[in-house]
Amino acid sequence: MTAGVDLEVPPVRGAWARRLVPGGIGRGALRVVERNTTAYRRQWYLFLTGLIEPALYLLSIGIGVGGLVGKVPGPGGEPIDYKTFVAPGLMAAAAMNGAVLDTTFNFFLKFKYAHTFDAMLATPLRVRDVAYGEMTWALLRGALYSAAFLVTMVIVGLVHSWWALLAVPAGLLIAAAFAGAGIGGTTFMRSWIDFDYVNLALIPMFLFSGVFFPLSQYPDAVQVIVRVTPLYQGVVLERSFVLGHVEWSLFLNAAYLVIMAWLGLRVATRRLTRMLQP
Repeated sequence: MTAGVDLEVPPVRGAWARRLVPGGIGRGALRVVERNTTAYRRQWYLFLTGLIEPALYLLSIGIGVGGLVGKVPGPGGEPIDYKTFVAPGLMAAAAMNGAVLDTTFNFFLKFKYAHTFDAMLATPLRVRDVAYGEMTWALLRGALYSAAFLVTMVIVGLVHSWWALLAVPAGLLIAAAFAGAGIGGTTFMRSWIDFDYVNLALIPMFLFSGVFFPLSQYPDAVQVIVRVTPLYQGVVLERSFVLGHVEWSLFLNAAYLVIMAWLGLRVATRRLTRMLQP
């Protein structure tokens, strides 16, 4: 990352925009993305973990176990193959995991131990540039995983609708929601032990948010809990787009994720401003 006099972030025009995105998103955030790109330039293979893991789930559970399960109800109740059912859910989980990894564990390391953000703030960058830049980096990672997983699905013949092209923007939205929550939540972490709470939230959500089982298989009370989880919103979006079952109600799922991303970023910006600036 290079400091320069051209890092001044242009303000967002309009009072309404300043309330939604305080301080605006400018070139400062892109400098943070540039720094992360340079840091990973010689460790690009670390990104493969986020690509390989969901692909292995798809091969082992979707295709392997799917031969024993048979058909399950898809969007609209129409029976579909189990591998066709599982794949979009795994795509949503891949976007979530990519965003969470960079905005929790990696973010905490930079924040508490490597003092990367202190070094950034010694340049013309500001706290909001750091928050927006880290979130943008997480979005790029989530989008990369979504796009790669969609290509995998096309190769194995699990995509039959052009609506599937919208699955990548949906993955970006999922990554934004979890990136905002990840950065906001990590500012409250005191030590590595606190990250057990992250796993405590992510693992049950991954297992029970409709990735592997239709919602109708759960008791009514459990269905209510599943419906309010953010991963379920992403799974509904991805499954609907990949299978070409598009309804107006998907706007509600998208709005949920947008609000979650916005709230997380607001919390992260305020917390980081208080903690990094004396």
